[in-house]
Amino acid sequence: MAARIDHTTTSGTFSLDGQTFDVDNNAWVVGDDTECVVIDVPHDVEAIKELIAGRTVLAILATHAHDDHVRKAPELAAEVGAPIFLHPEDLELWRLTHPDREPERGLADRQVIGVAGTGLQVLHTPGHAPGSVCLYSADLGTVFTGDTLFAGGPGATGRSYSDFGVLVESIRDRLLTLPEVTTVHPGHGESTTIAEVLPQFDDWVARGY
Repeated sequence: MAARIDHTTTSGTFSLDGQTFDVDNNAWVVGDDTECVVIDVPHDVEAIKELIAGRTVLAILATHAHDDHVRKAPELAAEVGAPIFLHPEDLELWRLTHPDREPERGLADRQVIGVAGTGLQVLHTPGHAPGSVCLYSADLGTVFTGDTLFAGGPGATGRSYSDFGVLVESIRDRLLTLPEVTTVHPGHGESTTIAEVLPQFDDWVARGY
């Protein structure tokens, strides 16, 4: 059975720098009928468990450690018996939400996470957060970008731990070099493609989006 992508959207809040906002987050599950990995666990464990549908969860992969992406990760990990993976440069952010519980494993640039006969390659893409990563599957023609890249522009960089210049370099060097047919599945909002992003990117940079 070939690997497939399942998706749900959950609603909750994002809090940082003393402010809280309502947000809708995407959560993604990649796998076949037997096993899967979960990408980000925002607000609703039950909604994600419906996508898992009894499959073995090999890993919970955090694209970064903002609370709206990892708030329910420990709860899901305990329920399905899976380790949480996070890039070590985001541990400080992680501890703002989960001070008493560390992720089991780190993510490293170019590391490949295997699931259902395919691989998700880790691309370290700092800028939105120091340990932000994207997860690229050449087999599926897809990159999961967390909050690094959206259909409408780069991720936000107006808060602590973020840097617009670093984000621009990450997108230009790590994402815009992927095949143009690659589907971009972000942490919020609609999906897009690298081909759709390319002609807009320089304008986004000029405007300091």
